[in-house]
Amino acid sequence: MGKRVYGQYCGFARALELVGERWALMIVRDLLVEPRRFSDLERSLFGIPPNILTARLKEMAEAGLVRRRASPRPNGGTVYELTEVGLELEPAVMALGRWGAKLLGNPRDGEILTADSLVVALRATFHRKAANGLNAIYELHAGDIALHAQIRNGRLTVNKGPSERCDLSIEVGPALRALLAHEITPQSAVKNGHVRLNGKRALFGRFVEIFHL
Repeated sequence: MGKRVYGQYCGFARALELVGERWALMIVRDLLVEPRRFSDLERSLFGIPPNILTARLKEMAEAGLVRRRASPRPNGGTVYELTEVGLELEPAVMALGRWGAKLLGNPRDGEILTADSLVVALRATFHRKAANGLNAIYELHAGDIALHAQIRNGRLTVNKGPSERCDLSIEVGPALRALLAHEITPQSAVKNGHVRLNGKRALFGRFVEIFHL
């Protein structure tokens, strides 16, 4: 089957021709977190057939959205990363993520949460104005996933893995989406056991103000 074209001289149509194929925007999502080896993308994009991943990366490289480069030692090897043009997709990916999160509902059978999707979710739901004046490090645990979000001078940095030092550790499950959608309050989330906190508990209210749909 050939590549999908729409036959219209339209920026939206051209964009869909470039990143509208199956798995393409998911690849962009994960490369927005960090450059990846092919095997890393296979693991993070749970369920992607290797031939589809190969095809999408080839198409996106030919379109100037993705490039390959040598990874520095000690890891070495070749990684894929977004080009400057590819990085311009970030606002669109974040907007789609926010829009889709409102329609998620409960997890369907077989659906998993990945570290990359959680990193992007925090970046997509971050409200800079609400973070003004706050300097803090949040550590978030969702099942086996751990990441930390550092807020300094209204700016957010999110990295996978626990932090060497955090102001508040938050352990949360599927209730995270409802919390960010303000369908449940921080107080009720803690009271009903949907969330467990360790550290400066007063910062939890700020977390929900800063990260929301």
